[in-house]
Amino acid sequence: MTERRTARRYDLSLPVIVRVPNESVADRQEGKTRDISTRGLYFILNQEFEAGSEIDITLTLPAEITHGSEVFVRARGKVLRVEPRIEDSRSRMGVAAVIERYDIIRGEGAKA
Repeated sequence: MTERRTARRYDLSLPVIVRVPNESVADRQEGKTRDISTRGLYFILNQEFEAGSEIDITLTLPAEITHGSEVFVRARGKVLRVEPRIEDSRSRMGVAAVIERYDIIRGEGAKA
């Protein structure tokens, strides 16, 4: 099988907050990324999403990575695939998503 990815992938475990836009209830799920590229990411959380779902994503890049203060990345994306996983003896969901657009926010008060 040949590799179809064109963007470099970084193995990073970062906090991620995921929401489904336009939901009547502002439900948010917190999880961790497994890897990130400029075009997409793979993250682990408890809730299952459907492939094709639009999602809002907020990532926190810690000061150790940015060599300064925390940086927040807010992104809009789409779920490509969902797969069941076992993490720490618990059933979790692995979600692969494509990033359609993103904004980088520096400074205080940027959390969602």
